[in-house]
Amino acid sequence: MRAADHKGLNEQSGGSSSWSFVSSFVSFVVKIVFIGFWFTAGAANLFSQETEFTASVKPVVSVGETFTLTYTLNAQGVNFRGPRINGFTVLTGPNTSTTSSIRSINGRTSMSITYTFSYILQAIREGSFEIPAASVIVDGKPFQSNAVTISVQAGAAATRPSGQPGAPSGNQTTTGGEEQVASDDVFLKAYVSDAQPLQGEGIIVTYKLFTRVPIAQISISKLSSFQGFWSQNLLKDNERFPQYNQTIDGEQYVVAEIRKIALYPLKSGKLTIDPLEVECVAQVKRQTRQRTGDPFFDDFFNNSFFSSSYATVEKSLKSNPLNVQVKPLPQENKPADFGGAVGSFAFRSEIDRTTLKTNEPATLKFVVSGTGNIQLIEQLNVTFPPDFETYDPKVVSDFRTTASGVTGMQSFEYLIIPRKPGNFTINPVSFSYFDLAKRQYVTLSSPAYNLTVEKGTGDAGVTTYTGSNKEEIQYIGTDIRHIESQFVPLSRAGSQFVFSLSYFLLLLIPFLVFLTLLIILKKQRARRSDVLLMKNRKATRVARKRLKKAAEFLKGGKEDPFYEEISQALWGYLSDKFGIPRAELSMDSVREALTGKQVSDEILNRFVSTLNETEFARFAPGDKTLKMDEIYGKAMETIEKIERELK
Repeated sequence: MRAADHKGLNEQSGGSSSWSFVSSFVSFVVKIVFIGFWFTAGAANLFSQETEFTASVKPVVSVGETFTLTYTLNAQGVNFRGPRINGFTVLTGPNTSTTSSIRSINGRTSMSITYTFSYILQAIREGSFEIPAASVIVDGKPFQSNAVTISVQAGAAATRPSGQPGAPSGNQTTTGGEEQVASDDVFLKAYVSDAQPLQGEGIIVTYKLFTRVPIAQISISKLSSFQGFWSQNLLKDNERFPQYNQTIDGEQYVVAEIRKIALYPLKSGKLTIDPLEVECVAQVKRQTRQRTGDPFFDDFFNNSFFSSSYATVEKSLKSNPLNVQVKPLPQENKPADFGGAVGSFAFRSEIDRTTLKTNEPATLKFVVSGTGNIQLIEQLNVTFPPDFETYDPKVVSDFRTTASGVTGMQSFEYLIIPRKPGNFTINPVSFSYFDLAKRQYVTLSSPAYNLTVEKGTGDAGVTTYTGSNKEEIQYIGTDIRHIESQFVPLSRAGSQFVFSLSYFLLLLIPFLVFLTLLIILKKQRARRSDVLLMKNRKATRVARKRLKKAAEFLKGGKEDPFYEEISQALWGYLSDKFGIPRAELSMDSVREALTGKQVSDEILNRFVSTLNETEFARFAPGDKTLKMDEIYGKAMETIEKIERELK
């Protein structure tokens, strides 16, 4: 009985399993048939609708703003040809994305697919600009979009229109509203090679961009401020950022070094490096929830390729600030001629001739080469014989930036002209620096040069007058004197001009003139020995000479040399005019010096603003030629105003 019951139970169970399998198979076939029917109806509905190809964009933008130009096509198209875009910078594009929408109304289901072609543009100047139509091929027929007009203004950017692409519409919704990029998907971080350097010791600051999503464009919106440092961009000649992969907390990131700066601290103490701000465009996958009212279709399409597309999202990034504690250089065994040079240097000198004649020029050249803050080395302390006429040295700089810092050479070429014959000696010239490897001061010296100066053929230093013109002497009434009938003034017998008071006064005049010239000569020598006074007197002339050179670079469109000369003119003017060593120059010392001379706040702020604009323009990306004229005019005008107030 139990066996029979067991057998019947098995038969019943087997029949139930078979029926369950058949039922599931039939249900699956019915759904497949229904899906096929739905696709056929959807496709028929899709191809029956009218093809639309439209362009949309913000009508009003501001200078410097980035925005999206979108072309929308409600059919499948090929051979998209974008328009010719003038007046804007194309950051990226065209970027293609696809979105789908499913609707079910009263049991009738319809599907639409939209193709989007987008550009990310940046406004660069004011005005009204028209972007012509784009074209695309649909089913072998050409279609053109509408043209759009964009007004670029100098003020704040206009608000985003409600119809701007990117907002969900209809039954299509995005997860969490608009697309977002997570903070750990893309971020910017700053690193410093040494947070506790010595004053004048070079450090490297690297800005790294970490990303797990595709990045379309990188644009620096705000540069870091390096107050208290002399800075040099190490990547300005590179066309592409160095990239590599790095794993952080088990996540794989692509790392791009977007900026690398060599910094040389000009003073000791705590210095802060402000964050770098960057704008970028990221491509993110957009998930949608399609709602048709049928649980089967909602589950099927929310797990298929119809539920996702890609969107471009603008992302603002900001690096972390950096604090650097700069240690002062040791005072022990510090040479008297130390000028702030820190690194590893070599020093040599050469002269083109040691035997020459009066009024013939000779060239004496000193060369400092090596690695370190070589661009901050000032003129050398060279003493020439008083009978030599000298001029300001010709300074030639040749710097190279590498991943480890700045290396190169700086030469000082003096033109000397002896005015008197004789044997002269140019004493050795010393150059002192702090050696980072040895952690001590090092002094290098040039040899002494003995010059033999002979008298030149055209020398006018000694003039001798000899001989006289011979003329016939006529005696006109000197042997026989006639009696004078008129009154003749009488003089005491034996009186004469020699040894008279007038005679001695006339003899005293040459001595007085000689004494006056001697006093003037001593004062001039004293002034020349006063380096600070001479630099103060020549500050304006040196600044104008650099500005003249910058004007030549301006005409030639050479951006980097132009901004380098403007920066050197402004900083050099301050250093020479107020006796501030280059190593101690900073925004604070500038304000203190100008305030101490009772320079008005308006001119002070204008000078500081010009310095900041110059440093920003040196490293800012993009076209710099638009600001070159403006910065040149500001630099020239500011120095002239300071000169007028100091008089």
